[in-house]
Amino acid sequence: MSNNKNKGNNNGGRPAIGLIVIAVAFFVAIIFGNRLMDLLLSAGQEEVTYNTFLSAVAENKIKKAEISDTQISYLLRTEEEDKEGRLYYTNRLTDVDLTEVTQTLQKNGVEFSAAPLDDGSSSLLFNWIILPLIFFFGLLLIMRFIVNRNGGGSGGGLGGIGGIGGIGKSRAKVYMEKETGVTFRDVAGQDEAKESLVEIIDFLHNPKKYTAIGAKLPKGALLVGSPGTGKTLLAKAVAGEAHVPFFSISGSDFVEMFVGVGASRVRDLFKEASKVAPAIIFIDEIDAIGRSRDSKFGGNDEREQPLNQLLAEIDGFDSSNGVVILAATNRPEILDKALLRAGRFDRRIIVDRPNLEGRYQTLLVHTRNIHLAEDVDLKKLAQATAGAVGADLANLVNEAALRAVRMGRRAVNQQDLLVSFETVIAGTEKKGTVLTDIEKRIVSYHEVGHALVAALRKHSQPVSKITIVPHTSGALGYTMQMPEEEKFLNSKEELLIQLQTLLGGRAAEQVVFGIQTTGAANDIQRATELARKMVTQYGMSEKIGLMALAAAQNEYLDGQAYMDCAQTTAGDADAEVRTLLNTCYESAKQLLLDNRGLLDEIALYLLEKETITGDELMAYVNADANRLTAGEIEADE
Repeated sequence: MSNNKNKGNNNGGRPAIGLIVIAVAFFVAIIFGNRLMDLLLSAGQEEVTYNTFLSAVAENKIKKAEISDTQISYLLRTEEEDKEGRLYYTNRLTDVDLTEVTQTLQKNGVEFSAAPLDDGSSSLLFNWIILPLIFFFGLLLIMRFIVNRNGGGSGGGLGGIGGIGGIGKSRAKVYMEKETGVTFRDVAGQDEAKESLVEIIDFLHNPKKYTAIGAKLPKGALLVGSPGTGKTLLAKAVAGEAHVPFFSISGSDFVEMFVGVGASRVRDLFKEASKVAPAIIFIDEIDAIGRSRDSKFGGNDEREQPLNQLLAEIDGFDSSNGVVILAATNRPEILDKALLRAGRFDRRIIVDRPNLEGRYQTLLVHTRNIHLAEDVDLKKLAQATAGAVGADLANLVNEAALRAVRMGRRAVNQQDLLVSFETVIAGTEKKGTVLTDIEKRIVSYHEVGHALVAALRKHSQPVSKITIVPHTSGALGYTMQMPEEEKFLNSKEELLIQLQTLLGGRAAEQVVFGIQTTGAANDIQRATELARKMVTQYGMSEKIGLMALAAAQNEYLDGQAYMDCAQTTAGDADAEVRTLLNTCYESAKQLLLDNRGLLDEIALYLLEKETITGDELMAYVNADANRLTAGEIEADE
């Protein structure tokens, strides 16, 4: 019953458009009909003043006249005065007696008559029949022109359902076999996702192998992951591997201002796919039409019509016929529950951020057509780019190639790749920015404060580079840490060291200059975010205990957490975060006070060089450690 109801509602979309057009035509006819008719009747006539008409009467220039209730029309007598036989008219003054005028016309032998009385039939015919028809067909032509101009009905060869100018036709692009130019060979770091998709492709080619044992292929598979992880790329790879018609469309193409158009396009899409089965339908950004219908306001929103039709179409076909639906989204939490239930999109394929090996394989794919120098070490680059997605790595490789061209080289070297990586995270160097001497000293001590805390603490990520050169990201300098190995778990002690490292810059400013600057704003923000997660999500607070106070939403987008607790508990959590940050800050401050000489030595060296490597930093740290060891030995002796 629900399916028939949905179809009835959607089929009413096109008549509704026609009714709207007719209503507009009649509305225009009522308002402007009489005025337009007067304009048409007066076309080719020239309006004159009443004084001009009286003068023509007195001078016996009028040849023929016609008098109506509202105006007087006349022709001039001589060809010299009016060679074209132009008709003149003037509005009649109702309070003026025309007796003298008519007597003068009769005396001068002018032929005149009264205009025929208007019974209103011609005006009625024009206003209510002719004029609405003119406006109706005019609007149809305009709408057809707009739809064709915007690409309506150009759905990749798909047949239309009807509607004005093919507006209800599907806009899906159809890829046959390897037209996309992408195969699974071009997708790296997503082995689990490829395995699930390979099974779907194999079912389309060899359905009997699965039906013989009684297995049924899932009707729909939902690709879920963060932006840039390769969901759309995987779908294109399916098109290249499947060798069957592949219909690709975005969810936003189903959402239109006209009632019923979105549902009409859904029906058309499935109708065309069924004709050429086996086939694959791919709906990108399905959250545009698949948003949950749970609303306190209820309503019959047009956005819900394509979703209702999509649910009906999925239920209406058998997967054994060879039509499979793929969809992609980075917001699965907002999708309607009916869309995700078993029998519809009942298989979820996670397209996650690649691990170390996945990033290495992805870099191999993106550098396949890039000329690389012999010193390039992609494994080291993969190690440095923890958390990067496929799109980030593709952009990194392209930036490196562009830099190599700017430098006049024919091959990309390791330095190009590393500089491009830094450009992605910190922006390019701002060569025109000139810092004062005191600002450079503060920035130098600030960055060395970060690096020295990281170097002197165990379980911290090693420092790879320190610079005080301003960058376009807004940073006056930065300290880069590069992990030696990829980790998926962090202990509380390791997170505390991260907090101390982040607050080491502010601690150095306080130890050396006794001031606080705005340069620590980003450090404090990141430290506060990490400390809040430790208290509210990781259960690492002694006072709060093992209680989750916040839940992450939009996991695959910003991942921002929202507090779900009482106000008093939230206040306790804030107090715990403040205590945790203050404790870590004092620890970092004390560490720098105990190693003040080393802090000064490295900061002065950084002032001179502006950029130093992690190896140079560790050379100072190890030399200082050797001096301390030698001093302890002499003291013992």
